[in-house]
Amino acid sequence: MAKLVFIRHGQSEWNLSNQFTGWVDVDLSEEGVKQAQNAGKLLKEAGIQFDQAYTSVLTRAIKTLHYALEGCDQLWIPETKTWRLNERHYGALQGLNKAETAEKYGDEQVHIWRRSYDTLPPLLKATDEGSAANDRRYANLDPRIIPGGENLKVTLERVIPFWEDEIAPKLLDGKNVIIAAHGNSLRALTKYIENISDADIMDVEMATGEPVVYDLDDKLQVVSKKKLN
Repeated sequence: MAKLVFIRHGQSEWNLSNQFTGWVDVDLSEEGVKQAQNAGKLLKEAGIQFDQAYTSVLTRAIKTLHYALEGCDQLWIPETKTWRLNERHYGALQGLNKAETAEKYGDEQVHIWRRSYDTLPPLLKATDEGSAANDRRYANLDPRIIPGGENLKVTLERVIPFWEDEIAPKLLDGKNVIIAAHGNSLRALTKYIENISDADIMDVEMATGEPVVYDLDDKLQVVSKKKLN
């Protein structure tokens, strides 16, 4: 039986300042570092031995993975970084304060932008300042697939090919996998593996720095789910 562990990155500097982050590359806050280190302690206590690690190409997730693996004495395991595990792209909302945005557009509209399954945020153009099209880490991607903004549905559509091609085969081979990523990329994977409805996924939260452990059978059906806290 394979184990799959999700960890949402520890608190970031923009989580702390209440800003929309998305694909903007911000660091962990001091509290976020502590959360990631504690995740490693919990994993060590759980005694899970990993075979493969995955993370996004964003600093807050990468550092969370490294702190967690260091804490459970497994920093040496193979690691793959991919843009497909990035946070949902918040488009033109990125960098804005969430409370100030709610004052301007209304709480209901901001809630829809944040939590709706298939409503897009205001989009960035490739020529706009802050567009991922200008970021070197995405230089090898077809410009047509670099988003100007995403909802959870689009995030799921970009995450699933990587799941099917890279992660699922490891799990089917009986390997234990750890994924350190983001609230929405992990919500997308959670929706997929737990078969959660479009409506119900709106209420699913991923706590920062809190490992979630799945036991999966040989068909990748969830046998058990446990939060380490």
